[in-house]
Amino acid sequence: MSLTRREFIATTGVGLFSSYLSTFATPMLKDQNQSGYELMIFATDWGFKESVDEFCRRIKEAGYNGAEVWYPAEEKKRAEMLAAFKKYNLKFGFLVGGSDAEFKIHFDQFISSLTKAVNLKPEYINCHSGRDFYSASENQAFIQVSLQLAKSFAIPIYHETHRSRILYAAPVAKEFIKTNDDLRLTLDISHWCNVHESLLADQKETVALALERTDHIHARIGHAQGPQVSDPRAPEWKAAVDAHFAWWDKVVERKKKEGKRISFLTEFGPPDYMPTMPNTRKPLADQWELNIHMLNTLRKRYS
Repeated sequence: MSLTRREFIATTGVGLFSSYLSTFATPMLKDQNQSGYELMIFATDWGFKESVDEFCRRIKEAGYNGAEVWYPAEEKKRAEMLAAFKKYNLKFGFLVGGSDAEFKIHFDQFISSLTKAVNLKPEYINCHSGRDFYSASENQAFIQVSLQLAKSFAIPIYHETHRSRILYAAPVAKEFIKTNDDLRLTLDISHWCNVHESLLADQKETVALALERTDHIHARIGHAQGPQVSDPRAPEWKAAVDAHFAWWDKVVERKKKEGKRISFLTEFGPPDYMPTMPNTRKPLADQWELNIHMLNTLRKRYS
């Protein structure tokens, strides 16, 4: 028997649980924001199948400040992207990385994209840098060049806590953080939950160190067995939702006290990040709807 979307929601109790998640859609009960504090929320084009113009139209209408996209290497795609973002008065951050398994080729790919990306003056650059199987000295090379470019161009350059990349695991990231005083992070802690098969209660010191270095957050909620829950409104994910908001609250509280910007990316992804039904591969939730839900929750909580 197949279920309609409405029947599925009723069966799983998502409608009943929406009242719980709404508790996060209330302002943090903290001190007043210091002058200079700013919240920016970016959209992801991951899984979006229509034109870049339509993407920009929809995220502008939804209330995003801009989007985080992979740096477009092709001139035509780059021109289309820049024109659409200008048309809708949206800001942009870039994802930059390499793809080859061999270190030297990968490093050259990374440098090529990064040096071109900084010249377009994005709000920030998020690095998918290095690989988990490179040596510490090889991965350090990615961090070192990014720190130099960040200083030269006065553009924030972050490294993401992402599986398969430099900061794929908490204890590995801890060593790079301790070695590099200026290393700043994109926190996608859902990956660490997956890697360590836990909500990281046994690594509080390392998590606290990462939170102190975080300037940008990928707001996807993971769990001990995967980087993305099926639907954060479902009651079975309460512990994971609580844990992620507790981590994010600490970062935002620090930014408010410092009077500085914090940026988020709503990053619930499409299949196969999004769990699907067997055989049909129908997603268990609507990706766009989940990200808009996160946008509105984050805006209400952290503005």
